[in-house]
Amino acid sequence: MRQRLQELRNALLALHKTLIESEREGYEATGATIKSPNQFLQLLMNDPWFAWLHPLSQLVVAMDEALQGKEPVNDSDAEALMRQAEKLLVASEVGAGFARHYHEALQRDPDVVMAHADAAKHFSARKSAG
Repeated sequence: MRQRLQELRNALLALHKTLIESEREGYEATGATIKSPNQFLQLLMNDPWFAWLHPLSQLVVAMDEALQGKEPVNDSDAEALMRQAEKLLVASEVGAGFARHYHEALQRDPDVVMAHADAAKHFSARKSAG
């Protein structure tokens, strides 16, 4: 179970990185200039443009904490984190928040689609293993 959680975490981290880069490109396309890595970090943490990414960031951090804790992650905690990831990565054309922005990112960026597919394969593997 730990190995499956680690593999999903790695896929989510790659997806997160892809989404950040996609959003950066969109942000800069509006005419805004990001002058330094520190400024970009501040934007990621505080600018409403990037706020929708926070649930995915928090999930990756939660997985890191579970995997690096003093006690080995137990199966039920690992399963709960995997279910949380599966629920989070549902895109929606309607509404607001993560699901809506995620849908838009999937529509505009093929790299996001590929990173999503890589993460999603861990959900089907989890279901067939469980």
